[in-house]
This record gives sequence, structure tokens and C-alpha cells, in this order.
Amino acid sequence: MKRDIAALGGLYLRWHSARELDALESLLAACGLDDKVYLTPCRAHDGHSVHLQLDPGVAAAWMPDHDTTRWAADFGLDTAGCVGDLEIEILAALLASPIPLDFPSVAELVAGVHMRRNIVLAGRRTSMDFHTSEAERPADCWCCDEENGFTVRPGCGLVDALRKATQPDLSGRLYAFSCYRATEYVMLLGIAEELAVCNPDLLARLQRQCETRVIRSGQFHDVFLREYGSQDHPLPPFYYVPGDRVWFRNPDERSSDVIGFEGSWVLYLGGGLFTNFWKRDQPYTLDAKCLEIYHWRHGVRYGADGQLVMDEAIVEDRVADSLADGEASLRILAEMKRWREPKGCYGNGGCIDTTRESPRWVCPETSDLVLPLH
Repeated sequence: MKRDIAALGGLYLRWHSARELDALESLLAACGLDDKVYLTPCRAHDGHSVHLQLDPGVAAAWMPDHDTTRWAADFGLDTAGCVGDLEIEILAALLASPIPLDFPSVAELVAGVHMRRNIVLAGRRTSMDFHTSEAERPADCWCCDEENGFTVRPGCGLVDALRKATQPDLSGRLYAFSCYRATEYVMLLGIAEELAVCNPDLLARLQRQCETRVIRSGQFHDVFLREYGSQDHPLPPFYYVPGDRVWFRNPDERSSDVIGFEGSWVLYLGGGLFTNFWKRDQPYTLDAKCLEIYHWRHGVRYGADGQLVMDEAIVEDRVADSLADGEASLRILAEMKRWREPKGCYGNGGCIDTTRESPRWVCPETSDLVLPLH
């Protein structure tokens, strides 16, 4: 179908052979989406390109106002019990993207779906001991020095090291993490698991990198992730794709001064749920996360050393009180489900970020994941 596709969301894919198009059509058919997607050829400076987008009528019915949080349940998908259903949720949400998402090949789209799937599966298994000033890792897989922090021991595979650090079912214990570092490990695990399948050479280089210095913080974002949306052009507040890394900002100035409570980094698990690394059997709904962050302002106390600390028992009690009071919950959620304000600004914004983060391209011919150590 010929359409004006200027400024549309959805996906742009480049392709170089009829076999790739056949693979794309097979993927859509396997997910039951082939008759619900507009596929439009378009020009590209470096080869053939195609634009894919969920039929606008279907998208409006399935995901009104780009709200993806209820679609899987409404559509009858068992994303918690069936990996195939999880992959359908991922692909449908990508096809409904409000901004154009670019993939240089069909293989990169498939790898992107797989990495998101891996991140969700790992996120469900992850449980940690929340700590802002201490950190621990399994000694049989990790070593530590002041200059480089934790690095993977030579001879220990990166995937196994990451799993043992984050999944107590394998290690037998919980290790201390901040929420930001926790998301890095889980996302890196999801990426490494896909590299083992689609790009073993890059996985080998990543292994050497992590034996020398594990990339973290701002550099982790730059090397491994792609951010979509912006402060000037924010994503719809309820648009999430399983496998996204998501930031919820604390809009209260005083409580945001408590170390570790400036906001909350989580991963979107699909089905309207977000990771809870500290109580993995109680993943957050969007409402629960918003209520928790709102009540951080009521849990601030001065510690014995005169520094601000958070009394999380008070926060839990306040959240329970709000949940029992429907009017109070609605009022708080209306305030919190607004886009966050820019850095340094407080008073009028909520906790919803304007952007999301997802893995970069990883296939051999098209990867844009460049490691600092070669």
C-alpha cells in the first residue's frame, strides 16, 4: 500500500536480498501480525529500505494513546509463561513506536527482539541486596582492584559471571548492588547471550574487555545503549517496550538528596510490570512505582552521622495507606504520571522520563557497538 510515510513512527529496515524480505514476512506471520502491518517500500541512500508500522486502526484499538502496558493481557498473551508470546509483545510494541526506529537489516531486528527477550528473562531471575556505597560479586568469577573495580576472572565466561552475580538461584546468595549498576549487569547479560548466537567474535572481544575493565556508568550508556525520545520530543508516558531500561525521577528536591534515591532505574518486563530487584517476586506496576517514589519524601530522616537517610519502612506504610484510599491514590498518581522536569528543576513535574534505552546493533556486518579495548 502506497502511503505518505513522512514523520511516521514504526520501523525502518534496510534490506539487500529477497531472502531478507521473505524472512521478515515469515517473522511477522509467525507472530500473527502479518495482516496487521503496513509494509511500504521506500528509498535509502545505502540500499533498499522498507517502512513497517502497525495498522493505525489496530494500534488505536490495541494501544490507545500508545499505552503498551495493558496490551499483552488484553490480547490474551501469556508473556510470563511463553517466550513466544513475549517476543510477540516486543515486536508489536516496536511496530507501534510513535517515533521511527531504525534497523540496518532484518537480522538486526531479530537480534534486537532477542536481546530484549533475554533482558526480560534475566530481569525476572535477578535479585540483589540494595546498597548505595557497598558492592559485592562472586569471588570465583570476579576480582576487584581500586583502579578498575570489579573485573571478570580470566577463564570464567562473561555470561556465567553475570548470571552468578545477579541470579541467586545459581549463586546461592544475594550480592550488593545499586539499582543503576544492577540494570547494567542485566542488560549486558542480555546482550552477551545474543552475541553468543549471532556474533561470537564480538563476544570474545567483550570478554577480554570485561577481564580488563567492565564498562559502567555514562560510558556504559554510550557504548552499549541507544536512547530514543528526548526532553523536547518526549515519548508518550505509557509507551514501553519489554527490555527497555527506564528511569523514574524523584520529583521531590529534599528526598532526592538522599544517596540512591535521586530516582529509580528499572527494566520493563512487559505486561505492565517493571523489575523489583530487591523483591523479585513483587515486580512493580507503574502505579506502585509512582506511589513508592512519591512517598520517599515522607521517609527522609537524619542518620546518626547527620546525613540524610531513607526510612523505607515508613515509605512502605505510606504506600499501603495510599492504596487503601482510592481518592488519595488518584491524586498522587495524577501528579506523578507527568513527564519529569529537566535536571535541576523541581516543583511542576512528575516522575515519568521522556526517553527509553535499548541495546545497540550487534550483528557482524552492521554492529555499531564499539568497545574501547580492542
